[in-house]
Amino acid sequence: MSAGGFRHLETDTPRVMVVDGSKVARKMIEQLLRKELPELEFIGCETGAEAKEALLEGTINLVTTALALPDMDGIELVEFIREYTPQAYIPIIVVSGNVQERLESRELSDHVTDYFDKALGFSALATFIRGYVRPEDVPGGEVLYVEDSRVVAVATRRMLEKHGLVVTHVVTVEDALARLQVFHDDGTPPPDVLLTDVYLKGELTGMDLLDRVRKDIGYNKSQLPIIVMTGDSDPGNQSDLLRRGANDLVVKPIEERALITKLLYQLRVGRMLRAKHNTR
Repeated sequence: MSAGGFRHLETDTPRVMVVDGSKVARKMIEQLLRKELPELEFIGCETGAEAKEALLEGTINLVTTALALPDMDGIELVEFIREYTPQAYIPIIVVSGNVQERLESRELSDHVTDYFDKALGFSALATFIRGYVRPEDVPGGEVLYVEDSRVVAVATRRMLEKHGLVVTHVVTVEDALARLQVFHDDGTPPPDVLLTDVYLKGELTGMDLLDRVRKDIGYNKSQLPIIVMTGDSDPGNQSDLLRRGANDLVVKPIEERALITKLLYQLRVGRMLRAKHNTR
C-alpha cells in the first residue's frame, strides 16, 4: 500500500460504510459499532451500486466490504473508490472468511488498506474498525523492537511511546532471541508485540527471527504477535513472511496511523486470546 497522498479524515461524527449482501450481517455490525462509537453515522449498503452512490454524497471515514457482493466483486468496488471518489484517501477494509489464504497468495488488491478475517467475529471487527476511526492508546503495552538503523529506531520509538507504549529496542536478531529465550525459560510473559525489520545487522534476518520464535522457542501468534516492517514490494517475499509466522506486515515508508493501528490491534487481540487461554 502506498502512503502517498494519505489524508485520514478526522470528524466529530465518524461516517462508516459497511457493504455486505447480508442484512443480518450489516445489522449486527451496526449494533456492535454503535457500542464502540456511539456518535457513529452508519451507512449500510447491500450492493456495490448502492455503495457507489453513497460514496459520492459526502465524506466517508472508512469502508468495509465483503469480497462477494450481489452485483459485483468487492475488489471491483475497491478499485472504483480509489479512482472516482473525491477524497484523497479512504481506509478500505476487506472482510472475508479466507483472508489468510488470499494474503499468502497475494490475490488481493494493493488498493486495500487492510484485511479482516471474518472467522474472528463481528465484535472483533467492530474493535478493528474503531482502531482506524478512533484509535485508543494502550498505556503500558510492551513492544520489543528490532531495528539496526539508529535514525529509524529513534523516530519509530518516539512514535510508539507517544501512544503510551513501552519500547525495548535491540539492534540484532540475536539480541532479540536472547531476551525472548529468557522470558520463555523463566515462564515470564513475553512482550505484547514483537516489531521487527527484515534486513538487519548480524548473521540473522527478520525471516530467521520468525523461524526461531515460532519453531525453536515455540511462541504462537497469540502468545507473541509479530509485525514485520518491510520495504520489499515483491508479493512472493511478502507471502513468505506471513507463512513463516508474521501476524501482519507494514510496508515502508511507514505511515504512522497504519503502524499504530495494526500494532494496537495485535496487542489487544493477543491479550484477549491469552486471557481466554488462562481461564480454561
